[in-house]
Amino acid sequence: MSNTYGGGRLSRDDYRKQKELEAARKAGTAPAELDEDGNEINPHIPTFMSQAPWYISTGKTGLQHQRKWQKEQPTTISDTKWYKRGERIGAAPTKFRRGACENCGAQSHRTKDCMERPRKKGARWTGKDMKADEAIDQIDLSYDAKRDMWNGYDGREHRRLMQEWELVEEARRKRKATELDDARAKAKEKEGAAPASIEEQLGSSDEDEGAGLDDATASGKSKSTVRNLRIREDTAKYLRNLDPESAFYDPKTRSMRENPYAGKKADEDAATTQPAYYAGDNFIRYSSEVQEIRKREVFAWEAGERGNSSAHFQANPTQTALMYGEFVNKRDTIKNSRQQALLEQYGGQEHLEAPAPELMRPEERYVEYSRTGQVVAGDAQPAARSRYREDMRRLNHTAVFGSWWSDGQWGYACCKQTMKNAYCTGATE
Repeated sequence: MSNTYGGGRLSRDDYRKQKELEAARKAGTAPAELDEDGNEINPHIPTFMSQAPWYISTGKTGLQHQRKWQKEQPTTISDTKWYKRGERIGAAPTKFRRGACENCGAQSHRTKDCMERPRKKGARWTGKDMKADEAIDQIDLSYDAKRDMWNGYDGREHRRLMQEWELVEEARRKRKATELDDARAKAKEKEGAAPASIEEQLGSSDEDEGAGLDDATASGKSKSTVRNLRIREDTAKYLRNLDPESAFYDPKTRSMRENPYAGKKADEDAATTQPAYYAGDNFIRYSSEVQEIRKREVFAWEAGERGNSSAHFQANPTQTALMYGEFVNKRDTIKNSRQQALLEQYGGQEHLEAPAPELMRPEERYVEYSRTGQVVAGDAQPAARSRYREDMRRLNHTAVFGSWWSDGQWGYACCKQTMKNAYCTGATE
């Protein structure tokens, strides 16, 4: 029988004692086994986990093979030292050494990597002003530490910078207080003005300058403000129509592009009858001269595509406007000439003329009709006349053809003839 921990074969009695010891340890009646570091080993750990592989086995009991056996590399500069910038090792040499830098004489770098000022004659030939070797440290960093943008940053530099700014701010406040005291003293001597007016003339500190700005941003030096506020007397856009299905209101840009009253009649909505009627932000894009400006911009684009580089809406706005005016005049002239040529060839000028104003006026004739279309009250409308001439008698007839019927044939009632082109011979019995 082999030993569980690789210690050789055991006899039957030794193997039985080993099993009894393991059972006692699991039951808690025997003390737990200790590893080489003095730590207790859990007796319930399976054998395949507690037994080390043959290629890393040390012959001792323990769980060292389950732990990280490689030393972890440092990740930040707090875990290791940092480069010694500008430090040199030892004293400067007195003569040139073989393999050293030909410019300064240091043996820690080559001539092409030398950071000293290039000399007319290097230390190799003059043997003067030799430099000591630089301190070169080999620091092993992890993958993330090499790519950390803040690796090597010293927080003490920022602390020194903040201290300098605090000193400058304190000096500025003292100078401001001194100027304010001098101004108060002069005002008391001359006019005896109140100190508050002097403070208003000189202006308050930078901390108080931005306190009175409501929804505004103040730039540092110019003290200019940019406001994006509406007049408080105006109705807010989102209160125009409280229907959640109405126009969308963007609270970030404070814009409502669509018409909030879309789909409502003017007589039903009281807001449409007011002078301050609001039709949405997009209404401005289609009012006034906006459409004309857009036409000019499109004209400049099309002219540029055709090769006319002088037509540019932003660079040459005046020239583009003149060119667009000439283009519109030529286009209208060509259109009118084509229309006139078609009218001269085919006619129809009378259809293009507007009817007389007298024909477009409403009539005051009153007529009432029944359900069947008969006139109940008022003057009946005259019957529509045919396009053909009426009451015309042909071939001496006194009646029209079809006014007489006999034996399945139509004829004239005046002469009883059934031929349409027959001459009337008078009345027959």
